Amino acid sequence: MTHPPMVPRTYLFVPGNRPERFDKALASGADAVVLDLEDAVAPDAKTLAREAAAQWWTHAAEADRCRVIVRINDAGSAHFGEDLRCLGRLGVPALMLPKAESDEQLRAVRAAVPTAAVLPLIETARGLADCERLARADGVQRLVFGTLDFALDLDLDIAPDNEPLAEAAARLVLASRLAERPAPVAGVTPQIDDESRLLADLAWARRRGFGAKLCIHPRQVAPLNAALLPDAATLDWARRVLAADRASPGAAQVDGRMVDRPVVLQARRVLSRAGC
Repeated sequence: MTHPPMVPRTYLFVPGNRPERFDKALASGADAVVLDLEDAVAPDAKTLAREAAAQWWTHAAEADRCRVIVRINDAGSAHFGEDLRCLGRLGVPALMLPKAESDEQLRAVRAAVPTAAVLPLIETARGLADCERLARADGVQRLVFGTLDFALDLDLDIAPDNEPLAEAAARLVLASRLAERPAPVAGVTPQIDDESRLLADLAWARRRGFGAKLCIHPRQVAPLNAALLPDAATLDWARRVLAADRASPGAAQVDGRMVDRPVVLQARRVLSRAGC
């Protein structure tokens, strides 16, 4: 079995009321699988989804449990409390909180499920306004940008290039860095069969400092995983930088460029992203 990186690159949603898809999602190559009790589940199927997720969890292997996150319903939903009671009994390791807007909401989640790390989904203007506090809150693993709901909340037209999201994206990246959290997770690309749009969305997010991306279909996973890995030329450059620094610390050059400390750190980061 191939173990995922410590910080996931790809998060694949699977509807909580479709348990026959759970193991398929885990086999997709996604670093993390999000059992979704929220948007992917109709109101009259919420209880079924919660029960299906709990049933799967009871019989799942520990290695699979470690890759699973459960997206609960938001704090304003009638299903929020029951989601927390169910998942608190199971002791799940990670929860995604949609429409996260306050650290009071995060404290409620942590009180009910103390075993869980929390991934706040920033999907509203209120969530963005408090993103620094949310990023710093106890138990938060990393921020996630819910781009479609955020655009809806602010009545933004994000086609074709996401540029209306740029200011919000920058705030989330800065908040994450100041809180010493991993780089935030970029939102979904709803065009399932458009790989060029998927990769363009990823490139847009990476240029702004995001380190991972949400997926809504298994066929999105492999292209994203490949694109998030450094290419062969970049890996070669990183190895040559570190070799030159070892041979002549503080006085090395690679490709006509001085190898100073930021260059060495960048080379190490490149190799880390590749699992080297």
